[in-house]
Amino acid sequence: MTSDVSASSAASATPSSPEYRERLVPGPGLFIALLLIVPAVALVFTPINAPFAIPMGVIVFVIACVTMLLLAPTVRVSGNTLIAGHASIPVNQLGDIELLGSEALRAAIGPGLDARSFLMVRGWIHRGLRIVNIDPADPAPYWIITTRHPKKLADAIVAARG
Repeated sequence: MTSDVSASSAASATPSSPEYRERLVPGPGLFIALLLIVPAVALVFTPINAPFAIPMGVIVFVIACVTMLLLAPTVRVSGNTLIAGHASIPVNQLGDIELLGSEALRAAIGPGLDARSFLMVRGWIHRGLRIVNIDPADPAPYWIITTRHPKKLADAIVAARG
């Protein structure tokens, strides 16, 4: 699924609030998979101190979950700036926006990737945006950002342009 968002979609966005914020936290499946840490840590700690093996596994699991939540990057449009993790760019330096479904995203970050492009990709999110970078001083030709709400993010960028 690939489609273009143009200035005409600015009418569908709320002009009074181009703000957008999304934290790219992992889905529940990853946290369920992290449960495998408990028996792995318990297996390691059993010869050392058997009564503390299971509690230590649970503690390591909780630390891993909290770390995943705290390190999850944020994608937001604030004022006239797109912020993806620690990177930011004024929205007036952005060109065409392309919505990427799962297959288009896979192609965009696989064989179709320009090595100079900026990526904010999380493996647990399977859709996103490709945004052309029109800043002549910036070597990145485009930004690829995964998001659970690509249309809302595109509308917020278009609305922030004015």
